[in-house]
Amino acid sequence: MWFWWFMFTFDLLIPILMIILGRMMWKHAPQKINGIVGYRTKRSMRNMDTWKYAHEYCGRLWWKIGWVMLPVSAIIHFPLYHGSDNEIGTAGGILCTVQCVALLVPVFLTERALKRKFTDEAV
Repeated sequence: MWFWWFMFTFDLLIPILMIILGRMMWKHAPQKINGIVGYRTKRSMRNMDTWKYAHEYCGRLWWKIGWVMLPVSAIIHFPLYHGSDNEIGTAGGILCTVQCVALLVPVFLTERALKRKFTDEAV
C-alpha cells in the first residue's frame, strides 16, 4: 500500500506544478528577455511583445491542462488502491508518460500561435 501512496503523490506532482507554474507564467512573466528563466524559444525571445504573449499563452494552457489532469490523475489511481505493485507501477508509468506529453503539447501550440500572430517581417 505504501507504493500506491508513493505513485499517487508523484503522479499528482506534474499537474500541480503545471497549475502553479502556469499561473506564474501567465500572470508574472519575467520582465526582461533572458536565456535562463521563462518560456525560451527563438521565436518567443525576438522582442518584448512575443516574450509577453508566449508567457501568457503557454501559462494559460498549462494552468488549464493542469486543472484537467489533476482530478483525472487522482481518479485513475483509486481503482488500483489494493492492486499489486506491478499494476500500480505500470498504470503510474503510463500516466506519467501521458502527463509529460501533455506538458509539452502547449509548447507546440504556443509556437504555432506566435507564428500566426507575429509575422517574421514584423519582428
